[in-house]
Amino acid sequence: MGENIQRTAKTPDGRTLAIEEAGDPHGRPVLVHAGTPNSRHLYGPTAADAAERGLRLIGYDRPGYGGSTPHPGRNVAACAEDARAICAELGIDRLAMWGISGGGPHVLACAALLPDLVVGAASLASLAPMDAEGLDWLAGMGQLNVDDFLLYQRDPVASRAKMEADREKILAGSQDENEEEIESLLSPTDKAILEGGLGEYLDYTEREGLGPGPEGWWEDGVAHSGPWGFELSAISVPVLLMHGRQDQFVPFGHGEWLAAHIPGVEARLFDDDGHLTLFANRVGEVHAWLADRL
Repeated sequence: MGENIQRTAKTPDGRTLAIEEAGDPHGRPVLVHAGTPNSRHLYGPTAADAAERGLRLIGYDRPGYGGSTPHPGRNVAACAEDARAICAELGIDRLAMWGISGGGPHVLACAALLPDLVVGAASLASLAPMDAEGLDWLAGMGQLNVDDFLLYQRDPVASRAKMEADREKILAGSQDENEEEIESLLSPTDKAILEGGLGEYLDYTEREGLGPGPEGWWEDGVAHSGPWGFELSAISVPVLLMHGRQDQFVPFGHGEWLAAHIPGVEARLFDDDGHLTLFANRVGEVHAWLADRL
């Protein structure tokens, strides 16, 4: 995992964003918005697929994770200016993007707010807005996530304390112990895909993101739970949306709701996929779709 290129970018307000590049260094650029909690580190098979397609893959730590400066109070929309800063640093004037899980709302923000930069965006297993009209937001969600979201709404101080304890448990625990902790989120199809390299990668990148502290994780939770700061109806660039019916991290209903509310979206809704299987098995399709727009 060490041979990928490490860089940093400065934001206009003086923060640092940590960046990792992989794939084809001279290829067409694709920015990746990772899940929650997570870090900039790119999955080996994902990077290899990008290299084969002539794509330059760029991962970054959202504020407060890994090597990126915290940005307390950020909303989802704030990531658009961070993406612009990364593009300025890397000399990029047009690019594609994909985001998964907690990165899904962030890629949609960039699609809405950066039409001058973003030629196409793919959203995988994304959360819907918490105030989404007509959506039972918690229906079908694994108990661990339900409990955490409800605790945040009821008692943010207790929620922050639990997150700090959860982080310490993750950093002290083994990969197997940490997978046991998220048992309620794992549908059978996702549990099966964790065996092998994917589980090891997810454990590594989560530890890297949470190493400096829980701030990035906390900021993501606050951003996801509040107003996102942009309207989905503002999206004018091509969007590919994927969601799996077996997803217990972010329920299928979220994908269905987003598919009904993103203008001109191409929705691929899969009966047999979960949450993690999209990441393991569908990124090649995502890269192919994005490459057609670059």
